[in-house]
Amino acid sequence: MTPRQQYGTPSDGLDQHVIGTEAADVRAAVRNADHPPGGHPRRDFPPYVGSRLRHPRRPPLHVRDPEAVELRGPVFGPTDVGPLDHDLTAHHRGEPLGERITVSGRIVDRGGRPVAGQLTEIWQANAAGRYAHQLDRHRAPLDPHFTGFGRCLTDADGRYAFTTIKPGAYPWQNHENAWRPAHIHFSLFGTAFTQRLVTQMYFPGDPLLAHDPILLAVPDEAARSRLVAAYDPELSVPDWSLGYRWDIVLDGPTATSFEEREEYEEYEEYGESQTYEEGKR
Repeated sequence: MTPRQQYGTPSDGLDQHVIGTEAADVRAAVRNADHPPGGHPRRDFPPYVGSRLRHPRRPPLHVRDPEAVELRGPVFGPTDVGPLDHDLTAHHRGEPLGERITVSGRIVDRGGRPVAGQLTEIWQANAAGRYAHQLDRHRAPLDPHFTGFGRCLTDADGRYAFTTIKPGAYPWQNHENAWRPAHIHFSLFGTAFTQRLVTQMYFPGDPLLAHDPILLAVPDEAARSRLVAAYDPELSVPDWSLGYRWDIVLDGPTATSFEEREEYEEYEEYGESQTYEEGKR
């Protein structure tokens, strides 16, 4: 879970109009650049005030022994994933509050080939927009029957599936009256902790999408749209949950946008694998 931090306050003179203008200026600059915009967000995106303080300012560290990096990360495998870990509504004695949903999709590479056995984790706020985290001080109720964390392994077809509660929007003080749209954080571990990728999935039709600096930090409109799930009635479970489909492409021209590396980066000597601390909300 990511604690809420106060990046901006009303005293900074930042409101939604200022934020929207800044975001539009950055997009215009990207369109006018000589190179294609790409799908990954900038490390320092001025409308997202926290990125000014949290992006790496030092060059990456070169790691001579990749195995030493592995020793500093957790160890994951099929035995670590329980049979109910994919169902975030089944971890407590009572029923969680909110709209029950099923989120499913495929994880594929640039050629559309499925990525099987991929450890996929999600975390999110509850239906009232509050994380089960000790540093979350949002004055919304906690749900004693919802922790907001789940994990699964993709099947042979690269498919994952979670049952959860649709998260609520919440204020985050990036600027005056700033609210984050409903979203679910996704973490993919690759074949090693150093290959971990983190991104966010959003919901269709949310009016806050057009005003969210974190989503707007993705420079390409098509790449932003790929972060929004689609309602899929075939994934809905009768009398139980609404279904949303969200596919993840790991690389290539239609790759899903992943969050830029936060705090620090470590590169292996024999490849491009990276590790980073989570940061974005």
